[in-house]
Amino acid sequence: MKTAKKLWTLAIVFCLSLSIQWVATAQDATFGAKITETGAKDIKELTTLMKGKDNLTVKLKGTIIQTCKKKGCWMEMDLGNGKKMRVKFKDYEFFVPKDESAHGKEAVIEGIAKKETTDVKTLRHYAQDAGKSKEEIEKITESKEELTFEAAGVLIKGLKKS
Repeated sequence: MKTAKKLWTLAIVFCLSLSIQWVATAQDATFGAKITETGAKDIKELTTLMKGKDNLTVKLKGTIIQTCKKKGCWMEMDLGNGKKMRVKFKDYEFFVPKDESAHGKEAVIEGIAKKETTDVKTLRHYAQDAGKSKEEIEKITESKEELTFEAAGVLIKGLKKS
């Protein structure tokens, strides 16, 4: 009986130490202004929040789809319903990881959402930065009205900043 109790106690202590170790190694990486998750709205609400507005200062939380492969100078986030939003960084002052380490991670962004028309030249530039083929880039022939975001700060959850 005492042996079983000791084994259970050891198992519980082992599990607790593993969970404490996981919490200690799980990190959030901040880029630009230091921000927190407090008060962040779900990014899928942005379209509704923008109704009747050309721009909106807001803090949002959502999933990163991809980042610029050349410099990490922009990222795209999932708006839901197959739509995405490009996030650029205020005054080009900071970058996010250009590898795929941030893809699929939850991020909190704080700054200004805007309704903009992006011209063909800029859309092709973004496609090139994303590693698209020459053929895919040449298929871009029209400007695009879209929601964009200028972030003063980005918090990527569960990303160890190197």
